[in-house]
Amino acid sequence: MLKSDLLHPEILAALGRAGHGSKILIADGNYPASTTLGPNARLVHLNLAPGKMTVTEVLATLTTAIPIEQASVMDTLKSGTYATKEDPAIWSEFRKLLTASGISELTKIERMAFYEASRQADVALVIQTGEQRIYANLLLTMGVVR
Repeated sequence: MLKSDLLHPEILAALGRAGHGSKILIADGNYPASTTLGPNARLVHLNLAPGKMTVTEVLATLTTAIPIEQASVMDTLKSGTYATKEDPAIWSEFRKLLTASGISELTKIERMAFYEASRQADVALVIQTGEQRIYANLLLTMGVVR
């Protein structure tokens, strides 16, 4: 039995094969993970039911297991049904959880560019959650162990 917070064998295996600069996508329940998967990414489904497991629960656990160098989010739409004038509330939760990793700001990436970044060869792991809040996708870049 492991003593760390992270126990999921597939996630541990993918993180163990990744290194500095590798990316991890924590995807919300609406993200098209299986159809946008990059060539080197392992897809792990943690979407048991709507709202179970959340992106913030996964992020809280990952911050105990890996160094994080950068965190990127899909920028909000400026018009249409899902447009928002303010940052989504979940982003402040991301910032709070990432503070211990030295991350204070989130890098915003335009929607289609975010999809493209999430399917690149440097993405090692995609974790699909049951998160129901919109704009809850988070692309992490692994840092180095100091």
